[in-house]
Amino acid sequence: MAKYHYDEAGNMAAYFLITFLALILVPVTLLSFTPSKKSLDGCQCKPCVEQRKRIRSLSKPALSKKAYFLVFGWSLLGYVCYKVANAKLDNKIYDPFEILGIKTGTAEKEIKSHYKKLSKLYHPDKVKATANNTIEAIQNRFVELTKAYKSLTDETIRENLEKFGHPDGRQDISMGIALPQWIVERKNNIWVLGIYGLLFGGALPALVGRWWFGSRQKTKDGVNALSAAAFFKSLKEESTLEEVIGTFGKAFQWELSEKKSKPVPELDQLEKTIKERVGSKWDEVKKLCGSDASRRKALVLIYAHLLRLDITSSSLKTEQREILLQTPHLLSALLNISISRNWLLPTLAIMRLHAYLAQALLPGSERLRFAQLPGIKTDEVSTLAPRAQDMGDFVHALEEKHDGRVVDVKKAMEKWGHVEIVDAAFKVIGERVVTPSSIVYLVLKLRISPPATKPVEEKELDADETKRRIKLNDEKDEEFLTSRKDAEELPSDDLLPGWAHAPYWPGERKPSWWLVLADEKSNRVVVPPMKITDIPLSRPNQDRDYRSYKVQFQAPQGVGLFTWKVLLVSDTFVGEDVSRDMPLKIEDISTLNAEEPTEDEISEPDEDTIAGQMAVMRGGTVKKVKTEEDDESDEESSTDDDKASESSSDSDSD
Repeated sequence: MAKYHYDEAGNMAAYFLITFLALILVPVTLLSFTPSKKSLDGCQCKPCVEQRKRIRSLSKPALSKKAYFLVFGWSLLGYVCYKVANAKLDNKIYDPFEILGIKTGTAEKEIKSHYKKLSKLYHPDKVKATANNTIEAIQNRFVELTKAYKSLTDETIRENLEKFGHPDGRQDISMGIALPQWIVERKNNIWVLGIYGLLFGGALPALVGRWWFGSRQKTKDGVNALSAAAFFKSLKEESTLEEVIGTFGKAFQWELSEKKSKPVPELDQLEKTIKERVGSKWDEVKKLCGSDASRRKALVLIYAHLLRLDITSSSLKTEQREILLQTPHLLSALLNISISRNWLLPTLAIMRLHAYLAQALLPGSERLRFAQLPGIKTDEVSTLAPRAQDMGDFVHALEEKHDGRVVDVKKAMEKWGHVEIVDAAFKVIGERVVTPSSIVYLVLKLRISPPATKPVEEKELDADETKRRIKLNDEKDEEFLTSRKDAEELPSDDLLPGWAHAPYWPGERKPSWWLVLADEKSNRVVVPPMKITDIPLSRPNQDRDYRSYKVQFQAPQGVGLFTWKVLLVSDTFVGEDVSRDMPLKIEDISTLNAEEPTEDEISEPDEDTIAGQMAVMRGGTVKKVKTEEDDESDEESSTDDDKASESSSDSDSD
């Protein structure tokens, strides 16, 4: 009966560890060295360039946790591989020819002759013992030679070798188990059981419980469930921008890290300055937000950012940066709650709050949007260009005053996020009108047309080139309408504006817009808004100087005219929202039937066509072709009719 015993050398355990480490380290390493995306260009004004340098310096830690893990893992894998490569194998196949140092299949006569030579060299009486070659080693060596010789010359021993693979007959079966021997030794039972108990009875349930209860505390938007509950209770249908800020500030009671921070006297000074600058609105927002310490700190730091107040404390700067980078996720959760109720006013307020945070501007006066420009302070807006109506007027005013900041202002204007709606229409695939409950597509053609840029003279196109462009655009419009994509593919990334102008935002920001179809009369969002990005810059004299986007929805069930409006709300630039009236006319399905040609009109072919000749052969009816004689007869009949009518009129007059 075979006997089983553990692999005392632990070679199988090493192989298991190598396999386990390789399965983890190889994919993690490959994911870590994936090629980085193409670096985007962006606003080239001095404040934006400096801000991007600061952001990249902060976002490059010396070594991340993943890097430490990979270094340790590959070091351990290399060490285990080295140990396995140098380990002695106990289960090596017995080969007497190898022991004697002769070739396989050597004749018995040559084996005896070779053995005699080896006996003279390795007999214990012939070899002297040394420090490295003891008497036991000499004797074992001679025993191995003798056993190998007999296994090749003695019939019984050779039979054992052929049947069982060993000259001594059946051997114990060595089953290597992937555990070192010290784990199963009786003296280590208490320690091994203790470690197993801690891992599988304590650490594993704690890890699973932490994951389970942690996932239950978070919503699908990645915010705390208590924050979402506070949003749901506090948001109202008529909520203003200040009320939205107060509702938004409640989340920081649960969203901020629980680490205790020392009280900073500068926080009280910041709150005092904010109250002086904002006035009674600060008390209203603070009242809406509540009296919790975490909420108060977050609200103070957010308003300090909106007012562009300098902060000297490094700890407060770090906390302010963390809070600001967390605001897009919280605002997205708040926006989803508002959209789920189809409320228009709070939805637009939440969307616009993104832009105010990006540009560090306090919601209020419309003229503050000029303070987005590089180097322009909020208190200078009213004095620098009091009559400016748009960004172009403001830039011209700076040029007239020979203001040195106009250089950076023009750089920012080159890729400013001013969106232009080239065309907007409701379309139904395969139909000319919109009928009740039909699937409708709102198709918009958009491009970014930066203000205050020199207009490019468009080339005059001949008639053939104009027809070619119209035909090409119509084909692309039809292909895009029938596709499953929400945005048309861009021919090149070079048409994109890159990173947006946002010198006060603590991260690189890519401009985006919300496409909202709204009914302002009922304060309702008709279709859930779609977030769109990568609107191309205007490139005159090209075949397609825009990009198409579409939103799918089901038409209302009733017939009538719906006075809706489409809005494009920027999440980065203040005051750059675009809107257009989009009335939707729902017509009865009988309109389609009335416009279709009758059967007689499409069934009777012309007489001089092949189809007409075949119809005559079959005895069918055809449309006769008019000749010159027919035309002359028609003219004569018409003149006769005119004369008859004139004579009748004369008789009537008599």
